Parts: sequence; C-alpha cells; structure tokens
Amino acid sequence: MKVSLARALGTCFGVQDAINMAMAPEFHNDLTIIGQLVHNPQINESLKNNGVSVVKGIEDIDKIKTKKVMITAHGAAEKTQQKLHDAGFTVYDASCPLVMRVHKTIKGMVEKNFFPVVIGQKDHVEVRGIVGDLDDYLVINGEADLEKIRKRGKRKLGIVSQTTQQVEKVESLVKKIMAMDCVDAVSFVNTICQPTRDRQIAVWELADQVDLMIVIGGFNSSNTKKLMQVCKEKKIEAHHIESSSQLDKSWFKDKEHVGITAGTSTPENVINELHEEILKIAQEIKKTQETVTS
Repeated sequence: MKVSLARALGTCFGVQDAINMAMAPEFHNDLTIIGQLVHNPQINESLKNNGVSVVKGIEDIDKIKTKKVMITAHGAAEKTQQKLHDAGFTVYDASCPLVMRVHKTIKGMVEKNFFPVVIGQKDHVEVRGIVGDLDDYLVINGEADLEKIRKRGKRKLGIVSQTTQQVEKVESLVKKIMAMDCVDAVSFVNTICQPTRDRQIAVWELADQVDLMIVIGGFNSSNTKKLMQVCKEKKIEAHHIESSSQLDKSWFKDKEHVGITAGTSTPENVINELHEEILKIAQEIKKTQETVTS
C-alpha cells in the first residue's frame, strides 16, 4: 500500500504566526484568548498547558481574569477590540492579515455604495468579525439563500467570501447572482485565501491518484471541512479525523494508495504522527498478505 502526502497541507502562515504569538514566554499564565485561537484540539491543549485561558467570546468579558487578551487568527470587528480596550485590557491582535484584507475590502465596497454580501457561514467567528462593523449586510451560504437577495431589493452588490470557502462554490454563487434580474451591478473580490486554495487544489490532484483519503484537522475547522467536500465531489472515500488515534484499520483493507491532507490549522507534528501511523498499518497489511501467500 502506497502512502502519499498532498503537496500542500497543514498549518498556514497566519495560523502559525498566531500560535507563535500566543505561546511566547511573556504570556505564560497571563493571557486570555477571545475564542479558539485556531480550530485545532492539539494546539488548544498546548495553549492550556502553557497557562493560557480561553473564553468563548466577547460576551464572556466579565469572566476574563487576566489583563492581557488576544484576538484570534479569525479576526474581530473593530468595535469588539474597542470594547476590550475600554474595559482596560491590553489587546494583542493575532488576526490573519488575509482575514483583515476581507474586512478592508467589504468596507471599501460599502463606501462606494455597494450593499455588502458575504459568502460564508453566518455563525462562524470569521464571518461575525467581517460583518461586525457593518450597519446592514447579507450572509449567504448556498443557492437556497439567493432569494434573500431578491427580498432585500438591493441592486448594487459588493461580494466577498469567508477566506476558507470552497473555490468552486463561491465562483458558482457569484455567477448566479450576476445573472439575477434584480441585480444591476456586482463588485466581487474573491477573498478565499491562497493557502486554502492551494490545499483544495492539492487534494483535487491527489484524489485522482488514490483510493482513500485521510483528512486531519479540527472537526469545527471550516477549511478542513472544505477538503472533505472536495473528496466528496471527486467521489473518493475519505475520513475526517482529529488525531491518528481515531484511525480505523478496516478503512485500509484492499486499498492500494492512500492520500493524506490536513487543514490550515493542523500542525506539522500531528501530520507526521498520522503519516507514521498509516505507514505502520501499511507494513502490517503487507506482512499479513505475505503470510497468506506463503
């Protein structure tokens, strides 16, 4: 059984920068993160072991016991940061610059009198940050939401995307919006981040070569879920796990080529551990086959 890694996988620069910032010695036992820094259980456990506290969101501001707080890689609205400053906290910003590019882009569209539309998950922390400073907006996540555009009666639309959306999905939705008779003008900037694009393309390519894909990343990680979606579209068997301990040896029965990919918040050591475990399974399968044939 052959095992191959996707040519692009794992932690992106924005996530790694956020992790490095939060793990700095100066923050030991003296930092509270507003939400999950990144959507990865191993990273969150490492932060906990380093004495870093976490609250669910700005609504839990009264539960914060440290003077230092940190905005996650997913970004936050300016008014959220201002609320923390006003409460007397020292605020450290670990927002990914590619997420903040979306904030800047959508605000620029509003200044030009385009009604803001975000393609993404309305309850995702990144999307809440993107729309948090807007007076009016619309979040759509599929074709079923297109009728909301007609109901709003806005004829000039400015469209951006959550950075971890699936490329084909966003492009398809934008084409459908442009074709709507109730829309006169569309200003669209594809704000899906390059690391997300790279990982989706790499999975698409690898799926043509393998008969099983293992996708590792947080179960609440948007970009990891999109990698699974790519596998589904390629009609390739795939399993989403958070750690190598969740592997099931039965998945590998009669498989000739296994692919491995990982979301942008999955650290290298977790990927390496998974790779080694699958190689062990491959060796066990080989030995079993040799025993049977002999």
